[in-house]
Amino acid sequence: MSTMISKLSATIALFLFAAVSLQAADITAYYNAPYADAKTVKSKLSKAGFKVLTSYSPAGKKNLSVMVVTNKALTSNASKSLRGFAAIQRVMVDSSAKTVLVTNPGYWLPAFMQKDFKKGSDTAITASIKKALGTLTATKDVLKSSNLSGYHFMMAMPYYQDMIELRAGDALAVKAKKKLFEVKLANGSTLVGVKMSKGSENFIDKIGVDKAILLPYTILIENGKAYSLHAKYYLAISYPLLSMGQFMKISSIPDTIERSLKKSVVK
Repeated sequence: MSTMISKLSATIALFLFAAVSLQAADITAYYNAPYADAKTVKSKLSKAGFKVLTSYSPAGKKNLSVMVVTNKALTSNASKSLRGFAAIQRVMVDSSAKTVLVTNPGYWLPAFMQKDFKKGSDTAITASIKKALGTLTATKDVLKSSNLSGYHFMMAMPYYQDMIELRAGDALAVKAKKKLFEVKLANGSTLVGVKMSKGSENFIDKIGVDKAILLPYTILIENGKAYSLHAKYYLAISYPLLSMGQFMKISSIPDTIERSLKKSVVK
């Protein structure tokens, strides 16, 4: 009997260890892909079933081309209350550094879908990206998988749900000269890509243009309100290796971004 109990205890312990290990797995925010020029990358993404919504040069840096993409799987996932930020993925081509950086759906979908994330819903999307761009190599920008849906940089810092309400009213829209793209979702909400002022985007010079892929910023218009992710949340989850010292270098940027976004939305 004691032998059976010992074996049972060992089995339970092994199961719990495996469960904890799985829960605590590191998930990369980005992948590196084999280099190709922006025109080639755009063509490959289109052939793999993605709609390329825009090709954007953050802070006017002509060597950078951030392609914002979507497909039916992404928009289907994101068509839920306040989940519209999950409707896109991004690919950045740096023609100077000869690099291609790709967002990882396995990181961003759990982060932005929160409790609505369905395990495995990222798999086919990642496979399509790999089909388009080739071998994907994880970067060191990681968080524990168990931390993604409840992520915040530190105590008293915002969570995903602590969005900024930019404006409320009927027929909200982003100014035409500021709008880069829009994605209309099945639940009636719209995700809009926004071109901010150069001063609002040049923070990338302070913490690394290699991660300028987080731009352009997006605004979600839903049920008569325009929302943006709180910049203190979005910057931190986009730069999981960001130190407190680096964060302090851009401490004024969240307010600058908020002001810029509020000016972009009109009734």
